[in-house]
Amino acid sequence: MTYPAAGRPAAAVALAIRCAAPLVALAALGATLWRGVEEPATALAFGVLIAGGELVRWGSGGEREPAPLGAAGALAYALLGESGGRPTHHGVLQVVAVVVAAMLVGAVPHVAHGRGPSADVLTRRVLTVAFAAVCFQPLYTSGALGRWVGYGSWYAVALVALLALTALCDAVLAAALAHARTRWPFGPLLREELRRVPGIGSAVCATGAVMALAVAVAGLWALPVVSGPLLLTQLAVRRYAAVRATYRQTIASLARATEIAGYTPAGHARRVADLSRAVGRELGLSGADLTVLEHAALMHDIGQLSLVDPVPAGATASLPEAEQRRIALLGGAVVRQTGVAAGVAVVVERQADPYREQPLTARIVRTVNAYDEMAREQGPQGPLAALERLRLATGRAYQPEVVEALARVLAGADGPAPRGRPKG
Repeated sequence: MTYPAAGRPAAAVALAIRCAAPLVALAALGATLWRGVEEPATALAFGVLIAGGELVRWGSGGEREPAPLGAAGALAYALLGESGGRPTHHGVLQVVAVVVAAMLVGAVPHVAHGRGPSADVLTRRVLTVAFAAVCFQPLYTSGALGRWVGYGSWYAVALVALLALTALCDAVLAAALAHARTRWPFGPLLREELRRVPGIGSAVCATGAVMALAVAVAGLWALPVVSGPLLLTQLAVRRYAAVRATYRQTIASLARATEIAGYTPAGHARRVADLSRAVGRELGLSGADLTVLEHAALMHDIGQLSLVDPVPAGATASLPEAEQRRIALLGGAVVRQTGVAAGVAVVVERQADPYREQPLTARIVRTVNAYDEMAREQGPQGPLAALERLRLATGRAYQPEVVEALARVLAGADGPAPRGRPKG
């Protein structure tokens, strides 16, 4: 599901970002090979740490931060000014070269198993590390940083401030690339990225700063001591990610129960979920709200399992309002029994309420479910006719803003959708 073309500016920005990363990486590798490696022991130690972090990463290339230990090591090397009390001289280009080489080495086993990081993840990592190194290394080697803040507590504060700027840079890059790739609105994407920063992102930045400070005082022996807690956190988050994957599989299996039992057509729940999520993004939802919306859309018909006689083709939108509410309440009761989040049950049981009394997520599920049912009934002209029927019912059964958001999403996926003033 995609949106209409993001426009030349967004496409140009994304192209510039994607071209900049390999150019920076190649320039850094070439310059480092030409001039030789400064402080090879330090470069090797950080390279091993970054590669090891990549080796034990979790998830697929689609994860926002697939290798937190490697990311922390990369940031620490970018912000390293001393090692064991002796000044370092590796500079910006060597930082990028070591990080790129270590990432490639650590990614080899994952690529061999078809789970390599995506190009956008690598692009962000290269540019984020380059940004941190450019902000720190010239200031440190010129002595400007020491003159401005000294080397006491204000030095640590300066590192934290640089890491905060680096986290903001990464969030902007991630949102820009996702906007160009999916055509979803940039604002909600950026807000979603910024909401993730206080989680594992803050642990990565804090560990990177502590690593740089510890190595500056104690030398390279500080690396395994400082990286241990983050490694344990990474393994714990990996288990949490596995639990979440099982949770999503459970919801998907429950959603298919109505199809297997013959109450709803095949693929209906997944179509409603995908389209609801796209409409939610168009309306500015993000993060947990989108997750609740998707899960509720997957399970919106589960109340039909309580019916003695199935509704023809599972089309509940054409039933009397009282019957729709009864099915919705039965569905909400079933969802509460499964242990799924309470917010999902609320959306399921309120999808048949008057739309002015519904939360936005329930309005979206109701509208998209009706669209999918109507489009199925109308033959080749189904999508256009279904959208027009929804527009005619706005103000009475469906929220006009939700219907128009659905029209915009459909225009991006299938070409122009009929437009006009909502009636009702």
